Amino acid sequence: MTFFYVIFSWTAIWLLWNLMAPKTMQFDPAPDFLLWLFISNMIQIFLMPLIMIGQNIQGKHAEMLADNDFEVNKKAEQEIKELKEKLEYLTELIEKRLPELK
Repeated sequence: MTFFYVIFSWTAIWLLWNLMAPKTMQFDPAPDFLLWLFISNMIQIFLMPLIMIGQNIQGKHAEMLADNDFEVNKKAEQEIKELKEKLEYLTELIEKRLPELK
């Protein structure tokens, strides 16, 4: 937020100087470039936090999806392990009962 305060302060000082200083000391004519500078800086100051907040929310969402994927993968690995053990057990039973299949 320091960046936004600095930009806001600099723009406010620039605006006040060019509006209140004597005409010989003003470095920008009052309504032209100065007004557009002020408007563009205000747009930047108010939109940047929204973009940053959006990125933070998107990052948290991606992290939650990654955690969920990890949990699903762990469960799938456990189920595959159990199925493999059952398959090995059934194979042993079949081989014991039907020796001619060997």
